[in-house]
Amino acid sequence: MEEQEHLRYPIGRFECPNPITENDINGWVMDMEALPSKLRTLVTGLTDEQLDTSYRPGGWTVRQVVHHIADSHHHSYTRFKWALTENEPLIKVYREKEWSSLHDGKTAPVELSLNYLVALHAKLVFLLRNLTQEQLEKVYCHPEGNTRISVAQNIGKYAWHGNHHMAHIGNLIKRKGW
Repeated sequence: MEEQEHLRYPIGRFECPNPITENDINGWVMDMEALPSKLRTLVTGLTDEQLDTSYRPGGWTVRQVVHHIADSHHHSYTRFKWALTENEPLIKVYREKEWSSLHDGKTAPVELSLNYLVALHAKLVFLLRNLTQEQLEKVYCHPEGNTRISVAQNIGKYAWHGNHHMAHIGNLIKRKGW
């Protein structure tokens, strides 16, 4: 069971520091800035067979993980914008498992999502590097658990998210000796 947990959460579950410091924010934004390039480096040269290999039993394939990162970070960008422009907006949840099971998630070239992440993260990092303390404290409401999530927390959550999924892929590559 412990091994299965490590396969699911290779860098551990996200734990948000309290308080969140300026150094936390800067480090997280740097992680988000680096994600597209690091992810591209990680998957470049993998064959279709390798891309279609699950990172763990019952888990997504590498291809699905790459597309999931793009889908998820797309939603995150929208959540940042809502939180910054509305008063505690209630976000819409998306069904990530169902999205990853769609034809594009299972079969599209990873290059589509890699290219999308370059543009998306460039915009996202540009936005996040210029936020005021007041903006970092703005929140959105997540309908599952009726949770309030601040912009600062969301930065950490999505920096972790990218690193979490890159660890899935990187660990698979290491285990398989690719």
